[in-house]
Amino acid sequence: MNPIGAISPMNINKVLDQIRTNSRNMLGSDVPKTTKADFSSLLENSINKVNSMQQEADTLKNSYEMGAPDLDLPTVMIAMQKSSLAFEAVTQVRNKFLSAYQEIMSMPV
Repeated sequence: MNPIGAISPMNINKVLDQIRTNSRNMLGSDVPKTTKADFSSLLENSINKVNSMQQEADTLKNSYEMGAPDLDLPTVMIAMQKSSLAFEAVTQVRNKFLSAYQEIMSMPV
């Protein structure tokens, strides 16, 4: 017997299906019902994205220094700041991961 206000597993699945349906409708695309993302692929994608941001910022900086007429300084500075912040974020994630790994490895078995 369920206590008052308890949700049965069947009701939970219905709620989850509604949330997934609403998410698909809001995004305008077919989002798979189950997605699995492992840490290594997420980290690799993040590193690749940061690398491309840094290359883009460097290209903009070089173009501005060469006198490209269609570039203004704020655009270059914003791109450089974005790449710097993205690099710092990935570095912090890496540091937290290494710290957690070291803590787990130092636990007695």
